[in-house]
Amino acid sequence: MKKTILTIGYWSALTAFIGAVGYVASVPLQILNLMTPLQNAAMAFGFSLMMPVPFLLVTLALHHTVSEEKRFWTHTAIVLAVIYAVYCTLNYVVQLATVIPAGYFWTFENQQGTLGPLSVLNQTPHSLFWDIDGLGYIFLNLATIFLIPIFEKQGLQKWVRWSLMANGLITPFFSIAYFYPVFSVPILMLGAPWAITVPGSLLFLAIFFRDRRKSV
Repeated sequence: MKKTILTIGYWSALTAFIGAVGYVASVPLQILNLMTPLQNAAMAFGFSLMMPVPFLLVTLALHHTVSEEKRFWTHTAIVLAVIYAVYCTLNYVVQLATVIPAGYFWTFENQQGTLGPLSVLNQTPHSLFWDIDGLGYIFLNLATIFLIPIFEKQGLQKWVRWSLMANGLITPFFSIAYFYPVFSVPILMLGAPWAITVPGSLLFLAIFFRDRRKSV
């Protein structure tokens, strides 16, 4: 059973990693206008949807493979990951199933986005779903912070700890990028470390599960 849980943890971390990398790739394409706004939005939200549930499964897999004294930390991470999964899954499904098919989008030049009956659902800067998305990722970062104590300070686990810690440390900058009153590309770039810390921590978690599985 333990090997099965570790296998689920590995594939879940790897899936979330692919989703994070796909989203990161969509950002410069948006800034450089190399895709149409609708194509870029579909790419960004499609890859982002690959992250929430797999990350939740990662926290569950860790909870069921660590010792009893570490389970407060994993249990807390699970609760935070549930909030992240609910917020962001709701957002991405709304964008992919309703907003984008209706032709709604926004650009850096037109941050108000497409006007119409579905405008309230469009994830434009400082909109309802923009805030939901930002909150979701803050809870993701908080979940990674609470996972730090379960890993040892040596070997591969040391690198997992450092990657999770780095991801936690960017939370204030990430929050400014989402919630600063005026949105711009320079403000967005405050959250740029996310492009390294989130995929990096997910990759190290995948490697951790792979190595643990081999030793079972």
